[in-house]
Amino acid sequence: MNILNLVQIRMKELLITVLLACLSNVNAENQGVYITQKWPGGFHGYFILRPDHTLHGWNATLTLSADVDKLTIWAADIVSSSSGNTFVIKNKGFSADVAKNDEIKIEFQGDKRGMSNPPSGTISIGGAGALGTGGNTGGGGTGTGSGSNIGGGPSVPPYTGQGQSQMKHDYSKAMTLSILFFDAQRSGRLSGTNNPIPWRGDSALGDNGDGHDLSGGWYDAGDHVKFNLPMSYSAHVLGWGLQKFKDAYQRAGQLDMMYDMLKWPLDYFLKCWEPNKQTYWVQVGDGHADHGFWGRPEDMHMGRPAFKITPGNPGSDVAGNTASAFAIGAIVFKDKDAGYAGRLLDAAKSIYQFAKSHPGIYSNSVPQSKDFYGSNGWKDEMCEAAAELFKATGDQQYLNDAKQWFSGGTAWGYSWDDKTVGCQLLLWEATQDNQYKAPVEAFVNSYKPGGGVPYTPCGLVYRDKWGSNRYAGNAAFIAVMAAADGIGGADYLKWAMTQINYILGDNNLHISYEIGFGGYFPHKPHHRGASCKPGWCAPENQNSPNQLNGALVGGPGQNDDYSDNRGDYVKNEVACDYNAGFQGACAGLYHFAINNQLPPSPPSKC
Repeated sequence: MNILNLVQIRMKELLITVLLACLSNVNAENQGVYITQKWPGGFHGYFILRPDHTLHGWNATLTLSADVDKLTIWAADIVSSSSGNTFVIKNKGFSADVAKNDEIKIEFQGDKRGMSNPPSGTISIGGAGALGTGGNTGGGGTGTGSGSNIGGGPSVPPYTGQGQSQMKHDYSKAMTLSILFFDAQRSGRLSGTNNPIPWRGDSALGDNGDGHDLSGGWYDAGDHVKFNLPMSYSAHVLGWGLQKFKDAYQRAGQLDMMYDMLKWPLDYFLKCWEPNKQTYWVQVGDGHADHGFWGRPEDMHMGRPAFKITPGNPGSDVAGNTASAFAIGAIVFKDKDAGYAGRLLDAAKSIYQFAKSHPGIYSNSVPQSKDFYGSNGWKDEMCEAAAELFKATGDQQYLNDAKQWFSGGTAWGYSWDDKTVGCQLLLWEATQDNQYKAPVEAFVNSYKPGGGVPYTPCGLVYRDKWGSNRYAGNAAFIAVMAAADGIGGADYLKWAMTQINYILGDNNLHISYEIGFGGYFPHKPHHRGASCKPGWCAPENQNSPNQLNGALVGGPGQNDDYSDNRGDYVKNEVACDYNAGFQGACAGLYHFAINNQLPPSPPSKC
C-alpha cells in the first residue's frame, strides 16, 4: 500500500470518528443531563423527556458522578436514593402526562457542602408502558451531559427555522425566567408543593377573612400585601398569552411550569369568592403597616386585615377582572384538567353576574386600597370579562354585554387600571368587525415613534416613570397579540422587538432589566424577600442575598438613566403586573420565531 492510499484511509477514519463524535454530542444534547448554574456548595440543572408516544406516568433514574448532600426536584418525586448519587424519580400528578413528540423539562438542584465544581450525570428512563427520550423507543435510554457545561444544553430547544435565527435575544429564556419570578411571589404553604425557589418557604398561613381561609395567592410587589385587582389582571394577561402562544411554552419545555404557576392565583381567587354569601375578598394586609416592615414574608408578625366587596359595597372592576382570569383559566386548563376548568368556568359565570348586578368601583368600597391601587372605573374590566366568557362559552349574551361596555377611544395604556385596549382586541377576535380593529391600531400607533408617547434617547417608549418597563412591555404584548390576530403584521412585531430588546440589553448601559438574563442585570431590587435571609437584610448598596430571577425592575428614567440601588424604588421596584405583559410579549415573539414568522430584529439605537 502506498503512502497516498494510507493517508486517504487515515483521513476517512478520522472523518468517521469526528462524525460519530458529533452524533454522540447531538444525542447527549437531546437526551442528557445538563448543569446550567453552579455556585460554592451547589448547582442547578435539568433533563428533558421527549417520548415517542404519549405517556401517562413515568419514572427515571438519575445518576450523578459525585455524591450530594441533598437533591431537590420540583416537578417530580424522589422515590428512593442510594449512595448519595443515584436517585429514582417518579412523576407528580401534574407532570404525569406527556404527549407524543412533546417534551417536559425536569429541573433539579443539588447541594453539597464544600463542592466547588458540579458533577456530570446520566439519566435512564422507564415508566408506564414503554418510554423513551429523544429518538429512543421501547424501554427508554441513557444519555449523558458534561458537568462543566455551565449554561448546558441548548439555550433554545433545537429548531432550524429561519424565524428563530432572527432572535437577537433569547425570548425563550426571558419567558422561562419570568415564570420563576411569579413563583417567588407565592404566599401560603409552599412545603410539599412544587416550589422552585429554594429560599422561599411557608408564609402568611393565617390569612383569613372572618375566619374564612385566605392563605395563598401572590404578594403584589416587593411588599407582602395581596391586592386582587393587579393580581387578577396579571393572571388574566398570563393566561391570555398561554392560550395564544401555548406552542412557545411547549417548545421551551415550560408548559407544566406555566400551568403550575398560573394555578396558584386561580386557586386563591376560588378561595376569595364565596358565591353563597355574595362576598369577594379583594385585599389582605394593610399597605401602610406592611410598608413599615422590611423583612422576609416568612418572618411577618403584624396583623393582616382582610377586606371584601359585597352587594352593598360593590366592586365591578376587581370582580370583573377576576371573572376574566377565571374564564381564560377555564380555556387553558380545559385540555389539562377538565374538572378544574369546569370549576373555573362556574366561578367566572357567578362572579361576573355578581359584578354585573352590583356595579361600582371597588376602591370606593375598600378605601384601604386607594393609596395603592385606586380604580378609575369598571366598564373596561367588565368588557374584558364578558368577551372572555363569550370565548369560553359561546353564549351570545356575553358578547352583547361586551359590546355594551366597549369604548372606542385610544387607550392611555394597558395596565391593571385600564383594560380598554384589551377589550377592543378581544372584541376584534370575536367579531372581526373593523370598529374594534381601528382603536387597537390607534393604540399601537400612539406608542410607536411619532405617535405621541415620548421615548428615551435610546429607544424605550416612556409612558410613565412608575414602571417605565411595565408600560413598554404591556404595549409590546398588545402589539404581538394584535399581530397574532392579523393586525399590523411584521411592522408590529418589529416594534415590539425594539421594546423587548431594549429591556433585555439594547440600551446605553447594555444592562438587562430582567434579573438573571444575560451577564449584566440588577442585583439590588426593591424586594424584601430577596434582600433578606434569616436574621439579616442587605443594606441599599449591597447585593441581595437571594437572586430574584425573572423579575423585571421598574426601569430607567426618561434619559435612559438608571442606578441599581434598592433605595430607588421608582426604578427598582418589582411587581406582578410589571412582569405579566412582558412575559406574554416574550412568549409571543418566541412563538413567531419557532413558526418562521419573526422578521429581522431592528437595530439598537444605542
